Amino acid sequence: MIARMLRRPAAGRALSRLEHPEAIVLAIALAAGAAVGWLASPFWLAVAIGLELAVGGLGAVWVIGPARVGLGFARYATLATAAVGLTLFGRVLMPSAGLLLAPIDALLLWAVIRVELEVNRTGHGGVVLDLALVAIVFSIAAGVTALVPREAWPPGLLLVLIGCAIPALRAAEARGRSGAEAVGQAALHLVALAQIGAALVLLALPGVVGAAILALAFHAWGGAAEALDGGASARSVVIEFGALAVLGLVVALLLHGS
Repeated sequence: MIARMLRRPAAGRALSRLEHPEAIVLAIALAAGAAVGWLASPFWLAVAIGLELAVGGLGAVWVIGPARVGLGFARYATLATAAVGLTLFGRVLMPSAGLLLAPIDALLLWAVIRVELEVNRTGHGGVVLDLALVAIVFSIAAGVTALVPREAWPPGLLLVLIGCAIPALRAAEARGRSGAEAVGQAALHLVALAQIGAALVLLALPGVVGAAILALAFHAWGGAAEALDGGASARSVVIEFGALAVLGLVVALLLHGS
């Protein structure tokens, strides 16, 4: 039946107008892997994450195409990292959300692929890429915090930082950095997140509040670095993004006190 439908002229025209159908197939495959991870035991969750990293990385190379000078290499790992983040965060929402979350997961992963394809075409990521990276950091932090006990070893913060390494490197490359300079900026980004994450662990904030503040810190640090690259004065950057950091700290303290 499916073969007969594909042979019809209308179906052929519809498929020919569909841009990057392989991106849709890849998003659905990764969403299916995430759904398995939501329901599986910790061992099979690790297996699902390993498969997502492999399929997402190879699939990104397949869809995005050859590397281009100036765009970096972290963009080939963004999709796989997003899939892992959605897998971890999905376990927080289970079983209340159920498998109805899977189509949303596929749509979000497809959106990540579309963002990287747009960057590949224009050379610029813009606000959408920044929001995608912040969402990845939030989902990883929230998922790890919910799954890993505070007394576990290795500590959950270390796992969060490992998961945030790709978004940090991708953010540096999106600012026009490459090679050792991009790695250096990503390392500084992770050091800042480690300091804030350690403070959040000590505060023991409820629910996903700590993950939200960590994602806000990720965005603030990247925005400050971009502002400095754009020629803004150090004092104005400290005032603007320092005020944002103080606001996050005040909210954390208020929630901790309540």
